Parts: sequence; structure tokens; C-alpha cells
Amino acid sequence: MKTIDAKNLEFSELNAIIRESGDCEIKNCLGQRFIAAGMSYRNLKISGTPGNALGAYLNGGEIEVFGNAQDAVGDTMNAGKIIIHGSIGDAAGYAMRGGEIYVCTDAGYRAGIHMKAYKDKVPVMVIGGRTGSFLGEYQAGGIIIVLGLNTDGKPIVGNFPSTGMHGGKLFLRSDCKEISFPKQVTAKPAEPEDLAEIEKYVSEYCRLFGADFKSLMASDFTVVTPDSKNPYKQMYVQN
Repeated sequence: MKTIDAKNLEFSELNAIIRESGDCEIKNCLGQRFIAAGMSYRNLKISGTPGNALGAYLNGGEIEVFGNAQDAVGDTMNAGKIIIHGSIGDAAGYAMRGGEIYVCTDAGYRAGIHMKAYKDKVPVMVIGGRTGSFLGEYQAGGIIIVLGLNTDGKPIVGNFPSTGMHGGKLFLRSDCKEISFPKQVTAKPAEPEDLAEIEKYVSEYCRLFGADFKSLMASDFTVVTPDSKNPYKQMYVQN
């Protein structure tokens, strides 16, 4: 595995080196954007803090970050896996249509916005802590799981979750009694068949970050799904 020292490298220089290399270990990363954009079938290990759009249009392979990452992680990714041993900024998984994102701790605003599924591709995002407002905004497919670990008593999600949701599923490890959902979705306690759908993803989160699988799966989960194929219908006057 090639080692790249990103200190003092412009983002364009760093990405040019990555494109010319195979598997890479990147050290001293500090805010360089678009790392591994469009990458396929290679593995990156990153120490430091990558900038916006890490793994944008990712089409395979694996990115593992030993730290935090900034906004738009996995923007429009199609396949592969992104692992963050820390927190991420806003709009993670924007319009992602395949692949998996695992975040050890928290996510910012609008995680999973416009997430969608395509044929046999089902994108998945697992967030270990809590998220900001507008989680799953306009979600059209895929699975978002928020585990609510180490939230210091704060709600598992901020305001306006699932606004405009018209596909996919959202799983929150909470009874969600303090959370207000929009009228176009249904939020209900997860049944055993619902939990069976997420077991392998929670198990992978636990493997990656050392959490207790049995304890997590024994908790109360709420599953959120759209209850209308036209979530905007109630916003317009019907003739």
C-alpha cells in the first residue's frame, strides 16, 4: 500500500497522486476536497480530516477515515463503503444510490437527503450517535439507521426528520416520543421483521467500532416509512 503525505498538498495535487496509485494510505490530511471522487475498486486509509465531498460518485472500493470528515461525504455514491471513525458534517450521502456509509459518532444536518435506490442497489447509512435537523429529507429509497449512542441526553435527531420522504426506511434506536414527524410518514415501533432487515448493518457497525450488537438490537427502535406515494398532495388545492 502506497503512503502519501498530504501535508502542503493542494487538493488537485493529492487527487492526481491518488488516481495514479493503487491502494493508498494518506497521512496528514487537512481539508483537501474531492478525495477519491469517482474511485472504483481500490482502498484508501486516511489519517486526518478530509474536506468536502469525500468519496463523491464512489463506484467501488473502500475509504476508511481515522478521524472526522467534513460535508457531503459519499455525495451521489453508487457502490463501495465509507467508514468514518469520528463524526461527519452536513449532507452526508446526498443522493446516494448504492453502497454503505458507517459513521462512528454524529452527523450534521440533512444526512441522507435525496437518498434513492436503483434496481438491486440499496444504499445504507449507519450513524452511531445523533444527527442534526432534516434527516432523510426527500428520501426516496435506501435505509438510514441512527443508533443514538452517547448522545448526552439529547434527542437522537434534530428537527424536521423525514420531510418530503417518499421512499426508503429510517430506523431510529428510540421510542421517538419527543420527536415530531411530518404527516406524510408513518412512525411506529419496529417489529421483529423490521429489525431483521437491519441486523447485518448493525452487526457491521459493531464490528467496525466495537459496539455491543446484542445490546443494541435489544433496544426499542422506531421505523419511519412514507404513507403516501404523493407526499406533497396535501400542500396543494385539489380541483
